[in-house]
Amino acid sequence: MRRGVLPLLLCALGVLAIITGILPLERAESLFARIGPILGFVVAITIVAELAAKARLFAVVGDYLAQFGRSRVWLLWLLIVGLAVVSTVFLSLDTTAVLLTPVVIVLAQRASIAPMPFALTTIWLANTASLLLPVSNLTNLLSGQKMGATPLQFAGLLWAPAVVGLVIPVAMLWFLFRKSFAERFEPSIPVPVGDRPLLLIAAATVVSLLVALISGIAVVWPASIAAVILLVAFWFRRREELHFSLLPAVPLLITVGLFLLIETLHAQGLTGVLHRAVPAGDGLPALLQLSAAGVLAANVLNNLPAYLALEPVADSPLRLGALLVGVNLGPLVTPWASLATLLWYERVRSLGMTVRWGRFALAGVVLVACAVPTAVFMLWLSGGAPR
Repeated sequence: MRRGVLPLLLCALGVLAIITGILPLERAESLFARIGPILGFVVAITIVAELAAKARLFAVVGDYLAQFGRSRVWLLWLLIVGLAVVSTVFLSLDTTAVLLTPVVIVLAQRASIAPMPFALTTIWLANTASLLLPVSNLTNLLSGQKMGATPLQFAGLLWAPAVVGLVIPVAMLWFLFRKSFAERFEPSIPVPVGDRPLLLIAAATVVSLLVALISGIAVVWPASIAAVILLVAFWFRRREELHFSLLPAVPLLITVGLFLLIETLHAQGLTGVLHRAVPAGDGLPALLQLSAAGVLAANVLNNLPAYLALEPVADSPLRLGALLVGVNLGPLVTPWASLATLLWYERVRSLGMTVRWGRFALAGVVLVACAVPTAVFMLWLSGGAPR
């Protein structure tokens, strides 16, 4: 019950803003016309990820990684890094935080390996590896829509900071846990697959979806088709697994409520205030300050309202890229800075692990201080605006 109070409150406040006229109706209609396809994609990709997990696709991949690790923890960790990056880039940061985290924790526990390095790997990369494609993060979908960029054009803008978002966190994780990574482990016996045809359908659907998401087609369509394929497959083979909890109701309500509230603030003059407060231009100092504003707002509020609030002053591809660096790489200090971190914490706690938020925040500060300025510099240096 408590979990549903905040989302409902946010939506109620947004609706109240429309009813009272604080948010003009035409602005609300324009907002929903913009975010409708994005929310449709969020629903579809969540269903795909949840059903793929129920078909044991992620667990089977994890078992294969354990075999390929050849009893070396460092090699297993690198394979998990690769899986986390692919999951984040193509299936979104929430998929990595929610579905991949329990897979790697259980994998580590079954192999008698300390699970925290693997758990921290998933949440750091869920955030920092979410720069490359529009589908990687909801903030990316919004900015890609504003730029009118195809997935390849979007990647052309952000490939350099995306590399930074991978290299620096991985290097820091190696430094922090190098002693653990030097150990060896005994691979556990893989858990038998209960329904192999369903697993194969899920695997083929997800692989096909990965290709379709970079094809330039509006992402809501291939994601929706993939969701329908898996829903039909489960209907015939494991109908009892289909229930309304597959729908991401809480994230959707939070997202809609935040959209309405931030749009209300812009309607009441927030845009003008930000234009006066945030330096204009595509020069490196201006890009660094815009990115820093994104980092600060994300850790004080959350990365989604931070992006929504600052988007109007990100009036060029480079400025949008700098803002994305701030709100994607930056929310690693406070536990509420991104929804993915909160969802990750729920999964970690449910598996009996304890997170020390003081250490989490301190490590996050160091990582953000290293990664964000470097990523903005690489963005400015590459100048990779869509052509």
